[in-house]
Amino acid sequence: MPATKTIISDVIVPDVFNPYVVERTAELSAFYQSGIIERSEQLDTLARAGGKLINMPYWEDLDGDDEVLDDEAALTVGKISASQDVAALLARGRAWSVNDLAKALSGDDPMKAIGDLVALYWARRFQSVLINTLAGIFGNSATGMDGNIHDISAESTAATRSIAAGTTVDALYKLGDANQRLTGFAMHSATVAKLTKDDLIETIPGSEGKPTIKYFLSKPVVEDDGLPVANGVYTTYIFGQGAFGWGEGAAPVPTEMDRDSLAGDDILINRRHFLLHPRGVAFQNAVVTGATPSNAELANYLNWVRVYESKNVRIVQFKHKLA
Repeated sequence: MPATKTIISDVIVPDVFNPYVVERTAELSAFYQSGIIERSEQLDTLARAGGKLINMPYWEDLDGDDEVLDDEAALTVGKISASQDVAALLARGRAWSVNDLAKALSGDDPMKAIGDLVALYWARRFQSVLINTLAGIFGNSATGMDGNIHDISAESTAATRSIAAGTTVDALYKLGDANQRLTGFAMHSATVAKLTKDDLIETIPGSEGKPTIKYFLSKPVVEDDGLPVANGVYTTYIFGQGAFGWGEGAAPVPTEMDRDSLAGDDILINRRHFLLHPRGVAFQNAVVTGATPSNAELANYLNWVRVYESKNVRIVQFKHKLA
């Protein structure tokens, strides 16, 4: 008997759907639009090369004092040393039944509607990966990130323990003369509300299909209520351009359609292999039980150690109160 209704496999062409979802994930991600996450062709290549851990060698900076030239004494010979950053490949997937997408299927362009819903889902999941990673890299002094923490939450007066323009400038200068590398914020909505009341937030509407961007101290702000709050202490993160590198890998079967004929359910399965890595903080794979890390394992400080000089890690953790 011929089919009497449109099913997902009738409207989704995987070769078209997959690139669309990847592109729309970027367009719908506030972290990507603000420049905090930066896609890299090099990371794309590494994410597709195979292996659970991706080694990224780099040359350390030159050190030592210069020497006064002398017509009798030779210069002391120095050297350049190599080290490496390490990223973890993340392999994630999700499946939806047609009932979850029924509203989308009623649109004029079902594939675009489904693609937008899937892309928005992945944009949120990338955001969760990033926040859990931040929890891990700042979770303990053993990660070596203490030099990138500015904590004023225990200061004696409301003015000195609260986020404001002045106290945020102090946080920016945790990187010393490299402070200009910090170009954006991630804040809890309550923090944004407080700064808005103080008339310190500027809002600029995004172009079609892109999120509205708010600015503080002329730097874009991403709001996320997944950021830590404990006993009135809020955590704000300050980032540099491309603080997190994103590489898109290649899952063996990125998109798959299935049907449960007995239940009458049409099923869409979407899989992603990707890198979302804080540049300069190496993944140690110390406590990972599955094939690739879960969000809980990304949030475990035992899996992280700083390998770049502190001021070259373009992330500052700013802990403060609101009043």
